[in-house]
Amino acid sequence: MESLGLRAVGSHCSLSEMDDLDLNRALLDRPRLKIERKRSFDERSMSELSRHDSPRGRSVLDTPLSSARNSFEPHPMMAEAWEALRRSMVFFRGLPVGTLAAVDNTTDEVLNYDQVFVRDFVPSALAFLMNGESDIVKHFLLKTLQLQDSEKRVDRFKLGKGVMPASFKVSHDPIRETDHLVADFGETAIGRVAPVDSGFWWIILLRAYTKSTGDLTLSETPECQKGMKLILSLCLAEGFDTFPTLLCADGCSMIDRRMGVYGYPIEIQALFYMALRCALSMLKPDGDGRECIEKITKRLHALSFHMRNYFWLDYQQLNDIYRYKTEEYSHTAVNKFNVMPDSIPDWVFDFMPLRGGYFVGNVGPAHMDFRWFALGNCVSIMSSLATPDQSMAIMDLLEHRWDELVGEMPLKICYPCLEGHEWRIVTGCDPKNTRWSYHNGGSWPVLLWQLTAACIKTGRPQIARRAVDLIESRLHRDCWPEYYDGKLGRYVGKQARKYQTWSIAGYLVAKMLLEDPSHIGMISLEEDKLMKPVIKRSASWPQL
Repeated sequence: MESLGLRAVGSHCSLSEMDDLDLNRALLDRPRLKIERKRSFDERSMSELSRHDSPRGRSVLDTPLSSARNSFEPHPMMAEAWEALRRSMVFFRGLPVGTLAAVDNTTDEVLNYDQVFVRDFVPSALAFLMNGESDIVKHFLLKTLQLQDSEKRVDRFKLGKGVMPASFKVSHDPIRETDHLVADFGETAIGRVAPVDSGFWWIILLRAYTKSTGDLTLSETPECQKGMKLILSLCLAEGFDTFPTLLCADGCSMIDRRMGVYGYPIEIQALFYMALRCALSMLKPDGDGRECIEKITKRLHALSFHMRNYFWLDYQQLNDIYRYKTEEYSHTAVNKFNVMPDSIPDWVFDFMPLRGGYFVGNVGPAHMDFRWFALGNCVSIMSSLATPDQSMAIMDLLEHRWDELVGEMPLKICYPCLEGHEWRIVTGCDPKNTRWSYHNGGSWPVLLWQLTAACIKTGRPQIARRAVDLIESRLHRDCWPEYYDGKLGRYVGKQARKYQTWSIAGYLVAKMLLEDPSHIGMISLEEDKLMKPVIKRSASWPQL
């Protein structure tokens, strides 16, 4: 533990180099792939990218992210996407501070789509960073940081200081002729739930900005240092929990309605892990920063062990759970959460291939949610919460279960859907979350960028190109909808907004990642060997 703490203390000084070295080494050591050329990918294959063929003998992957350029003819849909993305930009006192959730002129019903959502802006920010436009990202980070200091109340209850807003909008005062920002911390959201993920996305985006620009000055400002510590203080506080995972309510993340993900949802745990690692690379070891770093390192050890062991499911683990004994006491218990084998849903046995695996949706006392959740599994790969073997097993599962998880429009937010009596009980008869719609098994184009990042990191970009081809055949024609309905994602969502900004930005980020894989350094973390727990190899892969 001491050696890890010392490593972490000095890590903030080498943020621009630290992850790139491990990432470049990993890509260079990976077996070369035979990849078919397509217009949607750079003329060079991944194997050629790994050669030291750039000027002065440097690898293309060693060049700054903003300097890599490609000489291919872009898909015509990209120009339309950039135009739509720029139309969504929001300005505050002359400065760009974010993008609207949607600019849908086909309806007069605005709701809250005219706001800048923290989680929604992330793919927009990455697209701008990859295009060398960092100002809007910097202004966004600073403005949301200022909003963090706002007093946050829901009725008569005051929220914690570290809570980041779910969204904000620019309000104009016609009398004073001034603009000001109005933030929503959950007090006006559906279900009145504060966003747990906003703070994590903010930290992840701060690192992405730093990696892209090479500018350490922003993350090292007292304001940003304080902002990170406030966010983490909410998560690292000691209490009644006996697990290193975060206890969360329904509706606190991208799935912002009741969907039975209360407890320890995979999406929040993966984002939590990634935010901790990003913060570890940016926090300064002075004053209370040193104490925060020590808490992070301890939590990362416990969290990685817990997730890799108890949330992981593959063919062998499923068979073990099927044979679990219950009511086990003492430290020798195998069934530590007292999961009842009879609670395993029938669909899991047919869904699980012999080769492949994934992190289940939730694990808690007498509870294991066996559903597949796309965002949590993709972020697990990006953050290296998943071991290399587990990452490859997730990719195997995607290929084996392509029709179920991808279908005709990437990507299922979760699988399978809830229906019948289960839907009534779990969702509270939510009419928007009917089967294979919205959060209940709907298909979300924005998830394309996380899928692409995971594919590139695991050396399997061909999977992402296949998904991009599906997107390019329909998304523009359908006016960039928010989500698709149906078991195969065949129909535009019944309440989906057109010209949804993160659908547009997600496509752009996926394309730019495929065209220049060196961008992956912004949003990917290599495995920390000092943090690797002693666990068995995934049963999806042969023992060596």
